[in-house]
Amino acid sequence: MVTVLLTGFEPFDQDLINPSWEAVRLLDGVQLQEGVTIIARQLPCAFATASVCLNQLLAEHQPQLVIATGLGPGRSDISIERVAINLNDARIPDNLGAQPIDTAVIPDGPAAYFSTLPVKAMVKAVREAGFAASVSNTAGTFVCNQVFYSLQHALAGSGVRSGFIHIPFLPGQGAGSQPSMALEATVEGLRVALLAAWNTPRDIPESGGQVC
Repeated sequence: MVTVLLTGFEPFDQDLINPSWEAVRLLDGVQLQEGVTIIARQLPCAFATASVCLNQLLAEHQPQLVIATGLGPGRSDISIERVAINLNDARIPDNLGAQPIDTAVIPDGPAAYFSTLPVKAMVKAVREAGFAASVSNTAGTFVCNQVFYSLQHALAGSGVRSGFIHIPFLPGQGAGSQPSMALEATVEGLRVALLAAWNTPRDIPESGGQVC
């Protein structure tokens, strides 16, 4: 069976749900296209165990495409990440109480890894399907970035494409007026992004940069 591995995180920081898991679990077992099945699995939100769990899933399922997802507080769209950095710098403790500051994800590893997904083509496909999306050039320095970096490290040179997507809060989540996206829109946006990733051999040459 040809498989696509899709992961989301357990809740963290006192939230009762994590939109990344709520979305990806609805795609578990879905046929991305004929002969290609999505396998959705939850990762712990903990520096000590998230990457270990991810590597176990890679070994168990031998996927042909891997996309990890996580909550991006403050994000208003489906943010397809371009780069992971070799840095843990936690603003808050993880679910095991760990709060690493300025440590390496992998000692002596490269400073950064780029996504091997066609990120701009994915953004274009999601937008054309009617959902907000953008290229993001920072995956943060919490467990999301750690998983993204570890994923790219584990699959470097394998030919298996992989990357990370941040998604917004669900409506009603977050303090104050945090941006959000309906669950149905997030699920369909992710499905469209996965389909574009699977069917696009090379990224498209259009602007996705940011001015700062």
